[in-house]
Amino acid sequence: MASKPAFAPGAQLEHSKFGLGSVVSCSDEHIVIKFDENGEKKFVLSIVLPALKKSDRQPPAEKRRASRKKAAPVPAVAG
Repeated sequence: MASKPAFAPGAQLEHSKFGLGSVVSCSDEHIVIKFDENGEKKFVLSIVLPALKKSDRQPPAEKRRASRKKAAPVPAVAG
């Protein structure tokens, strides 16, 4: 019988080396965490578990990329 993953997506964690982050996904074998300062990393859950602790902080707001406006096409001059 499969056990429930250790951490739900969106859970806030602190890693001893990489700092604060949010769980992206978690299975019985792997966990993917998006760290505030160190990007997204995938770990073997059984190995990384001692280095993780739950955090009660609010998740950071997702930074939205600035969208580029499409340049208006330049009208062709008939001549």
